[in-house]
Amino acid sequence: MFGVEASINLKSEAEIALMREAGRINAETLNAIKAAIAPGVTTAELNEVAEAVQRSYGVYSPFKNYPGPYPFPASICTSINEEMVHGIPSNRKLREGDIISVDCGTVYEGFVGDSAFTVGVGDISPLAQSLIEVTKQALEVGIAEMVPGNHLGDIGAAIEEFVTKHGFYVTHLYTGHGVGREMHENPQVPNFGRRGEGILLREGMTLAIEPMVLVGTRHTRVLRNGWTVISQDRSLTAHQEHSVAITAHGPEILTKL
Repeated sequence: MFGVEASINLKSEAEIALMREAGRINAETLNAIKAAIAPGVTTAELNEVAEAVQRSYGVYSPFKNYPGPYPFPASICTSINEEMVHGIPSNRKLREGDIISVDCGTVYEGFVGDSAFTVGVGDISPLAQSLIEVTKQALEVGIAEMVPGNHLGDIGAAIEEFVTKHGFYVTHLYTGHGVGREMHENPQVPNFGRRGEGILLREGMTLAIEPMVLVGTRHTRVLRNGWTVISQDRSLTAHQEHSVAITAHGPEILTKL
């Protein structure tokens, strides 16, 4: 664990200010995408919305060409219904009753803002609405633990306790992460854990907290495209994410307007 702690890049006030601007642009991008979501819209069209906003600011997404089974081909991830994360924009049209998770990143002056939301397309089922609300609140619960002196395990424990209390599951395979000059920095931030365990949270740490919540199981599998992660039982999933700085005054959400 010492090796991980030693590799964590604590951010200065100036660096956090740059991340705050990256996060603001990212939030504007996600807001534009959210406004475009409707039955009949394709996920490729949502990707075009994102790229238009980012071009207007002279910034870009760290998702595009991200290494994996092959370079990720888009600037956002669009994950529908049972797709938990890493859905690839395509000509697939959104349908009434779907839920869609959109994950977006922005690089500004060398620093990354990374956040995600899940929303319904038109009228959705009570179960889908409950899943979305629990996932939003799980993110808030996790962020509330991000104070100097707490431990990394406090974040994950709070998220999993909240989610399981509402009858849902969190993945144990995919995690949040440090964020800063790179989209993925140390440490990994699981959505489960034990209170009082893990690395000590310190002022200057910047973490992307991202509950990934599933209706029927915590188990997942990857589709043949090599990227998209779905629930193993194909039940609904949801995803919420913010990039957050740990400060002397408590957590500061960097990816909001």
